[in-house]
Amino acid sequence: MSRTAQNYEFQQWWNKQRHSFLDSSDALAVDLTSSPTATTKGHHTRSARQLSWLWLLRFHKLTASVAWLTDSSISLLRTANRRISNHHRSPSAYSSSSRLNKIIRIFLILVLLLLFLELLAYRRGWHFTPPSVESAEALVERLYAKWLEIRADYLAPPLQYLANVCIVLFLIQSLDRAVLMLGCFWIKFRKLKPIPPVSYAAPDVEAAENYYPMVLVQIPMCNEREVYQQSIAAVCIQDWPRERMLVQVLDDSDDPDTQVLIKGEVQKWQQKGVQIVYRHRFVRTGYKAGNLRSAMSCDYLKDYEFVAIFDADFQPAPDFLKKTIPYFKGNDELGLVQTRWAFVNKDENLLTRLQNINLSFHFEVEQQVNGIFINFFGFNGTAGVWRIKALEDCGGWLDRTTVEDMDVAVRAHLSGWKFIYLNDVKCLCELPESYAAYKKQQHRWHSGPMQLFRLCFVDVLRSKVIKFFVLCY
Repeated sequence: MSRTAQNYEFQQWWNKQRHSFLDSSDALAVDLTSSPTATTKGHHTRSARQLSWLWLLRFHKLTASVAWLTDSSISLLRTANRRISNHHRSPSAYSSSSRLNKIIRIFLILVLLLLFLELLAYRRGWHFTPPSVESAEALVERLYAKWLEIRADYLAPPLQYLANVCIVLFLIQSLDRAVLMLGCFWIKFRKLKPIPPVSYAAPDVEAAENYYPMVLVQIPMCNEREVYQQSIAAVCIQDWPRERMLVQVLDDSDDPDTQVLIKGEVQKWQQKGVQIVYRHRFVRTGYKAGNLRSAMSCDYLKDYEFVAIFDADFQPAPDFLKKTIPYFKGNDELGLVQTRWAFVNKDENLLTRLQNINLSFHFEVEQQVNGIFINFFGFNGTAGVWRIKALEDCGGWLDRTTVEDMDVAVRAHLSGWKFIYLNDVKCLCELPESYAAYKKQQHRWHSGPMQLFRLCFVDVLRSKVIKFFVLCY
């Protein structure tokens, strides 16, 4: 028999079996709600095969429920065991928050009791005719009347005050957003943008051919096994004279294997003629701020005028320095040139798309408007070029907050330095693709500004008051 004939017979047999299975499934689905012994006109509505399918389906649901309960119980026991073991291994980690945990537990218990009291009052109709302490008869009714007095006399006024404060803050933020949007519209309408005094592009190449200042490029990293190669390579291929550029790889990795890999990558580029050095700290004090501060203390940096900073997951274009350094020429008050971030994984998932929308507003509106009109904005920590004199003038890198980039920008602005933001110069980077990484990043971004506000509020206020009196007199 030929292969074609065999396939044809198999196809006929498969179609017959499939139709039989579908017919039995349809019959089972129609009669699923009726009892197994139901009859119609004296005849049974189900065959033995249908009853078998019915009991198999019920048994499958039962086993699935048992499996789910078992998995949930095992997961709960594992979580409890892990927390207990962590508590025994490092009890000091919980000592600082034990009092807060007790307060939270007491608060939750109180909230549950009050919720139960409110439900009881709703069942008895007390919310329509609230009882008074004098007219209350039962103990529960007296408690509810006392709770109403406490709520009206002690809880309502501060809550109303906080609500009014939130309304005021909302109006201030809305006004700020409206002003920023108008500023962005004006920038687009008038086509405003910073113009460099010189340019390395034709026809101004002759005016800029002698302007190649000494530039230091720093790449701070810590256990960046996945991205260290592309970041080092992107910096080493910068279109800048090699004798006038030095690359510092500031490795704070605590993994020996990662250290060996990064050191090998540095040696590879050293053999290609790139001036690149590898620095590793044995004591990681201050994290990124401490790493940058330690690197800036080297004696061989006294001849360098500018420093460009890139995080390990950033890849600048080869003409990055040629598009940023010219803005410093002839502008001695300029301390920072910040470029825009461009995300290579912005369409990876819903989380990255939402982050791209949020950060696009930050770059396109907030930083561009502030850079054009007031020459000040928060340094993003990477993809920017600093004048080393500006860093030294404001005190350098400090590790007193988790946002060392914003800290140094505020202190530099208070020292009189100006900033420029380049919206058309982009530096490639990646967005956090998991919620855990995103939550960690946002915690650092949001907790740091509050610390900085507490530390710099007095200095900012004093600076503005002094500037006001100077303008008046």
